[in-house]
Amino acid sequence: MIEHQTIENWLRKRAYLTPNRVAIKFQNESITFHQLEERATIVAKQLAFCGIRKGTFVALLMKNHPDTVYMIHALQMIGCPTVLLNHRLSPEELSWQIKDANCQFVITENPFIDWLENVDSRIIYSKDEVFDSPSKEIPLQDYFQLTDTCSIMYTSGTTGYPKGVVQTYGNHWWSATGSVLNLGLHEKDAWIAAVPIFHISGYSILMRSVIYGIPVLLFERFDEKQINQELINGSATIISVVSAMLSRLLEDLGTEKYHSNFRCMLLGGGPASLSLLEKCKDKGIPVFQTYGMTETSSQIVTLSPEDSLLKLGSAGKPLFPSSIKIVKDGKEVGSNVEGEIVVKGPNVTPGYLNRKKANEESFKDGWFYTGDIGYLDREGYLYVLDRRSDLIISGGENIYPAEVENVILSHPSVKEAGVVGIEDSKWGQVPCACIVLKEPLDLNELKVYCEKKLAKYKVPKKFITVEELPRNASNKLLRRELKKWFQ
Repeated sequence: MIEHQTIENWLRKRAYLTPNRVAIKFQNESITFHQLEERATIVAKQLAFCGIRKGTFVALLMKNHPDTVYMIHALQMIGCPTVLLNHRLSPEELSWQIKDANCQFVITENPFIDWLENVDSRIIYSKDEVFDSPSKEIPLQDYFQLTDTCSIMYTSGTTGYPKGVVQTYGNHWWSATGSVLNLGLHEKDAWIAAVPIFHISGYSILMRSVIYGIPVLLFERFDEKQINQELINGSATIISVVSAMLSRLLEDLGTEKYHSNFRCMLLGGGPASLSLLEKCKDKGIPVFQTYGMTETSSQIVTLSPEDSLLKLGSAGKPLFPSSIKIVKDGKEVGSNVEGEIVVKGPNVTPGYLNRKKANEESFKDGWFYTGDIGYLDREGYLYVLDRRSDLIISGGENIYPAEVENVILSHPSVKEAGVVGIEDSKWGQVPCACIVLKEPLDLNELKVYCEKKLAKYKVPKKFITVEELPRNASNKLLRRELKKWFQ
């Protein structure tokens, strides 16, 4: 990427090109690109009055709402790296991320204010305080430098400590470009965003909206009945989902069918079952299976609907700007040989925030080593065998066992802990824990303890006590043996 390559501020450019097109639909409200740009400009000046300047790291803890969209674009206009916080996390987890990113400011909303009481030396504003502030005139960003940091999202690490993934303006631009070269762009396109904005899946939809000039149908939370109604009446053409969401949509849909306008069910967050894909095929639902991660600014590999059953289990081929290879023992391997999935492209993060060692391990000669295991067949289709070794994917959310184990082990009565993902018909997988105790302990007490320190989806759904955990000669925990105990 050219070091000083720039692009016009995409919201301002979009508002100039197509001011009267709808940008956001939320409940009964429609907001045009002109209105979005006008409101974001006002909010940027209010943020400036609050003391926020270009280069300031700002954490954002807000739900899916137009106010959040205004805030995101306002921070881009000032030139602030924005740390997107997951409101499903515990106060302790949120506090850790805010401090790790060294955020000087936190913007949130009233329901979350109390969660942030232990965040030291940070200036915290509710969105209402910002919106009630006077304005201060400051220079706003007419252009984005593609190498500048736009957003930071935390992803769990194999050590149990989350890492901040740096996403540049160039990453988002090329992610949007790769997607549109794959899916095309239709005059009536509208994208449903029922996934969280703080995830790359939700955030990327907002970026594509202003780059493509299409509306986003924004939902505060996933509601299969309302979303099905939008897809039946032809209001939307594309939606991003994970398997658990798709299953709920199908169950609610019953014998009805989607409008002929609907053209893409973008499915991520882990592999889909054959039965689920067959149900979609029977109903004429075009499912595009994908493989991607926070580090690749959304999908980097996609499987088209015509191949979904022919290439069952495959995530597809890399998007146009991206490359992929399989590496084993330090060397690229041929087709049908298992190894580490390694990717490259302008949508791939330049690195992790303040993680020198992780960057040295994960980035080599321009390639990102994902830690995921898979292979390419003779036609170049990717098959993902193991998402980062021990990763648990529950309802599209990533859970690393080490992170959960660290919390369980912090309880004074616990000697050892092993966490694994067990198959679940609703969520795909759920975390379950085997523990060795130092002294008697009520397992309900342990569950409550975990609930105080972990997001709800990370809390083990089942605890069992054992005399010892299965380990190999190197004393490494044998998770496959743990799974047998639960199954």
